[in-house]
Order: sequence, then C-alpha cells, then structure tokens
Amino acid sequence: MAELARRWTECCAALGVEPPAGAFDDLVARYGEPHRAYHTLRHLEECFAWYDEVRAMMRQPARVALALFYHDAIYDPHAHDNEAKSAELARAIADVTDLIMATKHDAVPVEPDSRLLVDIDLSILGASQPRFDEYERQIRFEYSWVSDGDFRRGRAAVLKSFLARATIYATEPLRARLESTARANL
Repeated sequence: MAELARRWTECCAALGVEPPAGAFDDLVARYGEPHRAYHTLRHLEECFAWYDEVRAMMRQPARVALALFYHDAIYDPHAHDNEAKSAELARAIADVTDLIMATKHDAVPVEPDSRLLVDIDLSILGASQPRFDEYERQIRFEYSWVSDGDFRRGRAAVLKSFLARATIYATEPLRARLESTARANL
C-alpha cells in the first residue's frame, strides 16, 4: 500500500491539486469493502504495473493515474451506475469523467488515453492461466447473490462481447503482449 500512497501523492502533485483530507484513506477503505474480491487494491496494483509499461504513450498520465485510482471506487455489483458514481467521486479532485466512463466497456474508446486506460483495466483477461482462473473465482464471489445458471449466462455474454471485437486491446503494446493469451483465456 505504500507504493499506492506514493503514486497518489505524485498523481495529485502532477495535477497541481490538493485532495480533500482523507481522500486516499477513503479510497483504500472502498477498495477493501467485504463484498469485493477482484475489485480491490490488488487490482489497482496490477493496473499500475501496466500503467508504468505504457506511461510514455499517455498524453496526460496524471489524469490517467487519477482515473485508475477512481475507476472502481464505487463498486456495487447490484448497480449499473458504478462508473458514473466513481467519476462523480473523483470530481472532488479533478474531472476525469471521460476516462472513467470508458471503463464501462460498452464501446471501444477513441481517445488515446482512454484506450490505454481501458486496455490496462482489461489486462487481467490476458493474465497467466492461474491468475485468470483466480480472477474468475473472484468475480463469481462478487456476484455470489446471482444463481449459478444466471451467472454463467451473464458472464458468458460479457466475455463473448470481448471475443467478438476485432481485437480485445486497442493499443499495440497490450495487444502484442496480451491478445492471444486473452483470447485463449476467454
């Protein structure tokens, strides 16, 4: 968590903003909510590892970093407006609504930083088989309130939507490194 705290401080400094008192601690608490298994601090850490890989390609890396911190800040698997609520929460620091809303994954983004952010968020699909299997178990936990049959149908629809794309990853670095593994995992 010390690494995430350092990144938080650097992100806010790069944006030239003073976050509200306790904002980082609030994020940590949100990502530690008991109904989460995948959308946790580990997810943020994994995302920031990819952020480091492609940071040089970003037009506004501090905005992308802030969007990463907030993209799953609000996470209720019963709701359909998590991204909008997360974007609203982030506005206390800076407006990164466009970036956060791209993580709804309902369309392939056009803007370069959004494309990088979405690819980073989807990097788990191209993870090693053991990590991908763990991810799937974590998602099932987060949707434990859904019957097995309904979960399988819903999950299959989500994963098939990614497979139906010409490419899962919109940016060359992640496509080159993760596309074939992601397709095999899915």
